Amino acid sequence: MQTLPGERLEVLLSARDIQARVEQLGRRITLDYQDKSLVLIGILKGSFVFVADLARAIDLPLAVDFMAVSSYGHATKSSGVVRILKDLDYSLDGKHVIVVEDIVDTGLTLNYIYGHVRSRGAMSVKICALLDKPARRQVAVPVHYKGFEIPDEFVVGYGLDVDERYRNLSDVCRLVRS
Repeated sequence: MQTLPGERLEVLLSARDIQARVEQLGRRITLDYQDKSLVLIGILKGSFVFVADLARAIDLPLAVDFMAVSSYGHATKSSGVVRILKDLDYSLDGKHVIVVEDIVDTGLTLNYIYGHVRSRGAMSVKICALLDKPARRQVAVPVHYKGFEIPDEFVVGYGLDVDERYRNLSDVCRLVRS
C-alpha cells in the first residue's frame, strides 16, 4: 500500500492469522451464548471490520448495534476524556452484550463504555477486543475474549487508523515514521 512520505508499514499480524483468530473467537462465543439473546456492540470506527468478521463467525442469531466515542481526536495517544458521539439505537434490557473493541490501550475509554453499557439493563456485559496492549494500561478492564496481545507500538489496519488512513489494510501493521 502507498504511504505518505516519511511513513512505512511493517506487518505485525497477517490477514490470515487475524482471520484464524476471529474464527476461534466466534466458535468460543457461539458455545458460551447458546440459547441466549446476544447483542454485539461495535465501537466505531475502529472495530467495524472486526465486528463484521466476528458476527459472521458466530453461529447464533444475534443483533448488532454501534457506539461512536472519541478520546483520540487527531492524536495518536488517548486524551482520557471520553465523549459519546453516537449512542445505542436499541434497548439492552434482558440481553447479553459483548462490547467489541479494536484495541485496548490505556483502558480509559473502554472502562467508560463498559460502565455505560452495564447501566443500560443488560443481563450480562463482556468485552471482546481484537488487540490488547497491556503495557499502556492505566485502568483495569476485563477483556473476556482477546484476539492478540501486542507490544506498545502504534498500529494501523483492519479498521485501525491514523488520521482516517490505513483502515482498509487486511493486515495489522506497525506505523513507522522517520
